[in-house]
Amino acid sequence: MTISYNWLCDYLPVQPTPEQLSVILTRIGLEVESLEKKETVKGSLEGLVIGEVLTTAQHPNADKLKLTTVSIGGAEPLNIVCGAPNVAPGQKVIVATIGTTIYPIEGEPMTMKKAKIRGEESQGMLCAEDEIGLGRGHAGILVLDASLEPGTPARQVFNVSEDYVYEIGLTPNRMDAMSHLGVARDVCAYLNNENNNQDYSAKVPAIPALPKAAVSLPISVSIENTLANPRYAGLSITGVKVGPSPDWLKNRLQTIGVRPISNIVDITNFVLHETGQPLHAFDATAIKGASIVVKNLPQDTPFVTLDEKERKLDAADLIITNGAGEPMAIAGVFGGAHSGVKDDTTSIFLESAAFASASIRPTSFRHGLRTDAATRFEKGVDIAQVPYALQRAAALICELAGGQVASDIVDVYPDPKPKAQVTVSYTYIHRLSGKAYPVTRIHNILVSLGFEILSQTAESLTVAVPYSKPDISLPADIVEEVMRIDGLDNIEIPATISIAPSLSAQPDKERIKEKIADYLAANGFHEIFTNSITNSKYYPEEQQASLVHMLNSLSADLDVMRPSMLESGLESVAHNLNRKNEDLLFFEFGKTYGVSDKGYTEHDHLCLYLTGHKTPEHWQQKPELVDFYYLKGFVINIFAQLGIKGLEWEEATDGGLQPAYTLKAQKKAVAVLGAVSGAKLKRFDVKQAVWYADMDWQRIIKLVGQKSDKFFTEIPKFPAVRRDLALVLDKQVKFAAVAQAAAGVKSPLLQQMNLFDVFESEKLGANKKSYAVSFTFQDAQKTLTDKEIDSVMEKLVNTFTSQLQAEIRK
Repeated sequence: MTISYNWLCDYLPVQPTPEQLSVILTRIGLEVESLEKKETVKGSLEGLVIGEVLTTAQHPNADKLKLTTVSIGGAEPLNIVCGAPNVAPGQKVIVATIGTTIYPIEGEPMTMKKAKIRGEESQGMLCAEDEIGLGRGHAGILVLDASLEPGTPARQVFNVSEDYVYEIGLTPNRMDAMSHLGVARDVCAYLNNENNNQDYSAKVPAIPALPKAAVSLPISVSIENTLANPRYAGLSITGVKVGPSPDWLKNRLQTIGVRPISNIVDITNFVLHETGQPLHAFDATAIKGASIVVKNLPQDTPFVTLDEKERKLDAADLIITNGAGEPMAIAGVFGGAHSGVKDDTTSIFLESAAFASASIRPTSFRHGLRTDAATRFEKGVDIAQVPYALQRAAALICELAGGQVASDIVDVYPDPKPKAQVTVSYTYIHRLSGKAYPVTRIHNILVSLGFEILSQTAESLTVAVPYSKPDISLPADIVEEVMRIDGLDNIEIPATISIAPSLSAQPDKERIKEKIADYLAANGFHEIFTNSITNSKYYPEEQQASLVHMLNSLSADLDVMRPSMLESGLESVAHNLNRKNEDLLFFEFGKTYGVSDKGYTEHDHLCLYLTGHKTPEHWQQKPELVDFYYLKGFVINIFAQLGIKGLEWEEATDGGLQPAYTLKAQKKAVAVLGAVSGAKLKRFDVKQAVWYADMDWQRIIKLVGQKSDKFFTEIPKFPAVRRDLALVLDKQVKFAAVAQAAAGVKSPLLQQMNLFDVFESEKLGANKKSYAVSFTFQDAQKTLTDKEIDSVMEKLVNTFTSQLQAEIRK
C-alpha cells in the first residue's frame, strides 16, 4: 500500500514530520517498509531565485560571452558572465546564486561557486530550462513573465512541490487502511490516545452544492443478484469535457505510482485512493434503454474489455449490463471497451457500488485481472460509504470537467446491513494483551476508531463495529484494536513468565520427521519443496476423473492438485540437469490429493530421487552411478532408524517405474521404489537414469506409534556370534525368498542375516547358483552356547531344504 505524506496531511488536524509519522504508522500496525522523498523537479529548485537583467556588455576576452548585471532584490546587483545568445536587459530570468546546487536533466548536479571566467568575475549563473530540470530546452536562458518580482523563489513561480511516499506492509485484514482517509482515522485515534485532552478526527472533505443540468438524464438501476451486489448507487452527469487533469491531481496520482489518463478517470482513481471506494464511469450513450441491470450472463458470453481483449464470461461472473442485456463491465473488476469514457464523451453515468468479495475474488483470478478495484472489493469495502464516494467524485467532475448533475442519486440497497456487535470483557482484554488498560482508555480508543459503545458494565462492554472494519467479529479483534492504537511497544515485558508444561502427542510426528531429514541430509541429500499444484497433462485420460481440479487456476500448466509426487520431483530434477547439476540426491516430504465418491483425500509421503554418480570424480577411484541397491540401502536404513522391522519385498507393477518393487510391513505396502520409466523420463526431457522411492509416511507414522517413541536401545553386554551357510538354489529363487524362509523360523536369537556373495558356475549344476549368507545371533541376557546356536542353525537348514529345495555346500 502506497501513501503520500502531503495527501495524508490534508486529512490530519495536525501535521507531524514525515519521520514522526513513519514511527506512528508502524506503532499502530501499519508497518512502514520504506520512506522515500519525491520531488516534481529534482532539487525542488531550492536556492534559485527570479532575477532582472539590468545591463549586458560584450566580454572583453571571449566573443560568445557577455557580462551582465542582475538584480535579485538585494542592495547590490550581481555580476554574472553569461553565454546565452538571447540574454538582454529588462528580462526576468532564473538565477542560481553562489552556494546553490542545480540538477540538470542530463549530467551530474553542480554547486555554484564564485569564479572568474576568462578573467572576469561571475557571481552565479543565468539558467536554461534543461540546466535546472524544468525541460530539455537549451537554445538560451529561460525568459519569464515581466511582472515577476526580483528575489522571488523560483519554486513559488513553478509550483514545485516535494512529497514523501510511504510503502506500508498492509496485512490482508486491514482493508480499512487501504486509503488515505482510512490511514488518517487511525493516526487521529493514536493522537487522541497519546493526548487524552484532545479530540482529533480526520478532516473528511465536505460535499458542495452540485450544479444542476437543464435537461435531466435519468438512468434506472436494478439488481438481480443481491447476494453478489448488496448495494449499487449511481448518478448521471452531462456537459463534461474530457481532457487532461490539473497539475495538482496529476501530482497526487503520480506520487503514489498511478499514471494519469484523463480528468474523469483520474478523479475516479483519486477518490479510490482517498476513500478506498472503487468507482466506474460509463459513457451514458452506451447505456441502452436508459437502464442498468446487475446480473449473471450465460456461460461463455463474449465480452471485449478495456484492454481490447475478448474474454469468455463465466456463468458465475457478476456483470453490469445495459437495458438491452449487453455486458458493459465485469462488476468490480474491469470495464468494457465500448462503454468506457472516450475523448468525445459528454455525458457519463457514475457508478459507486459494494460487491461481495466471494464473487469478486474468483472472477478476478479466473480472468487474470488483478485491478485496484478488485483488490479492494475482494477484501471488503465500507458499504456505508458508497453514496459519499459517489458525491465526492461527482463534485470533482463538476469542478474539473465542467459537468452538471442530470439526475437524482439512484441508491439501490434492498437489504440494509446491520452493524456487527461484539461483547468483550475487560478481564479478557487484560489476559490476552498482557496489559491492564484503564477503562477510559479502552473507550477512548474504540470511539476514536469509529466504534459505537452500545452498553457497558463494570466487567464488559458491547460495541457496534463500523462498516469500515468488516474483518472484526470476535472479542480478540477488539483487543487487537486496543493494543495497536495504544502501541504494541507500550506493553511491558514481565520479569517472569509462567507457563504450563505440555506433553506432545505420541508419536511426535515432527520429531520423527526431523530425525529422518537429519539422517538424509547427513548422507548428502538435499531437501526440495515442489508445488502441490501441477499439470493435468502429466496424467493419462483414465486418471483424469480422480484428479482434484483447481476452480480458479491462473495457468493451464497448473490446474490440478498432484495425485503423485513423482512428476513434481522430476520437474526439479530436470531443472537441475538442464543447469549441469547432474549428481542429485533429493528428498521431499509432501502431500498428494485425490477425489472419489467418498470425497476429497490427501496423503503424506516421503520421496527420494537419485540420479548421477554416488561420489564426485576422483583420481583414486572411478565414479560409480547410483543404482537400485544404492536407493534400497537408504530406504532400508530409514526404516531401521525408526525401528520398523520384518520388512517384505515384492515385485510390483507401476506405470511410472520399470522395474518396480513394493516394500511391505505387517502385510501392508509402506513403500514403492524402482527406476523411473523411459517414457516418464522422456516426458520431462531427462536423459539419464533416475531412481525413485515413494514411502507412505502416514502408514509409517502409524507403525512407529505401535511401539515406543524411542529411537535407541542399550548396547548388549554379551557378544554376538556369526555363522555362515552356502546355499545352492535354482537360479530363479531370489534372496527375498531366503530371507522370508529364515524369518519363518521365528527365533529371538537371530538378529541379522546378510547376503555377502553370489556364485554361479557349471560345477554347481545346470541352472544353479550359490548364495553365501551370514547369520548373526545374540542374546541380550547371556552369552550364547554352541548348542543353542546349532539348534537354530539346524532349523534354518531344514527350512531351506524343505521350502526352497536348497543344497548346503560343505
